[in-house]
Amino acid sequence: MTGRPVKHSLTLKGHRTSVSLEAEFWEAFQGFAQARGVSVNELAAEVDAGRIGDAGLASAIRVWVLRALTAR
Repeated sequence: MTGRPVKHSLTLKGHRTSVSLEAEFWEAFQGFAQARGVSVNELAAEVDAGRIGDAGLASAIRVWVLRALTAR
C-alpha cells in the first residue's frame, strides 16, 4: 500500500461528494470504469445505488473493487 487514503471528488445525482480511497483502490476503480466505457462518476453512482445499510461510499467502492477483482 502506498499510504493514507486520498480524497477524490465525485458527482452523484448532480451533487458533489468525495471519497477517501487508497491509491490502489482508486486506480483499480478507474480501470474498471474505463474497461466498461463509463465515467468514474457513473460507476460510483452504480455502486452507490447498490449500497445496503449505512455503509459509506468509500467502503462500498472498496468492496465492489474486491469483488470485481475476485470475479476475474
